[in-house]
Amino acid sequence: MDNRLKLPVGIEDFEEIRKEGFYYIDKTKLIEQLLMSWGKVNLFTRPRRFGKTLNMSMFKTFFEAGTDKSVFDGLYISRNRKICEEYMGKYPVIFLSLKGADGLTFDAALKRIITTIKNEARRHYYLKNSEKLVDEERMQYDKLLSGQMEDLSDSIRLLSELLCRHYGEKVIIIIDEYDVPLENAYFAGFYDEMTVFIRSLMESALKTNESLKLAVITGCLRISKESIFTGLNNLNVISVISDSFAEYFGFTEGEVADMLEYYELEDKAEDIKKWYDGYLFGQTHVYNPWSV
Repeated sequence: MDNRLKLPVGIEDFEEIRKEGFYYIDKTKLIEQLLMSWGKVNLFTRPRRFGKTLNMSMFKTFFEAGTDKSVFDGLYISRNRKICEEYMGKYPVIFLSLKGADGLTFDAALKRIITTIKNEARRHYYLKNSEKLVDEERMQYDKLLSGQMEDLSDSIRLLSELLCRHYGEKVIIIIDEYDVPLENAYFAGFYDEMTVFIRSLMESALKTNESLKLAVITGCLRISKESIFTGLNNLNVISVISDSFAEYFGFTEGEVADMLEYYELEDKAEDIKKWYDGYLFGQTHVYNPWSV
């Protein structure tokens, strides 16, 4: 077993898995399918522990300008030269995870969201001295860095505008676990306040944003358009009952069989099927990857 690839238990960073020699089930066809189906804003709803964050990390690594393209060597998407030449490493990317945006009060949850946005702004620190930005835009970026933005609900759109100005390319926006602040707010008693804020944040970033190229959002809950995505007529919702994209979150039976064979555990196949083959996405049987 010493020479076999390690299992990436608890690792959600695509680049780390590829560079550090972990076993990876190739889900890069998801990139091809997303671009071929082309929705401007795409919402994937899946249960927890089904690889949403890892897939979003994969998107970030694929699209982001200056990416290490070698991490895709040997994977499915590398064989689609047209898509790779057109999209790989070509775009500025904003990648936000709201999974830590909880708190007992609205203000406490809001502080965590501000911290998340500040950290993403800091990841693009080169904007501070960008000659493509005018003085006023650099001042706006400084406010993003310090968390002193004049309108927090406009912060993602503002960061995308600055990135678009710097690169001369529209921006890919990825928001992982968008519904965690809403779920937390529901149980903590400030759902209405959080709903108003998240709606404004989403509309600014995804509806009235001229700097947006493509957006991908994930969550566990399907929040109605009337409450969060009001007027967002470019939203493509892919839920657990959708046949499209069904095999890209979780493991298919064939993928589980390949893994068991690799680790010489074929005799456990019936147990694995009995314990973890309990999900149906569209018409596809899917295993829970965390459990497997």
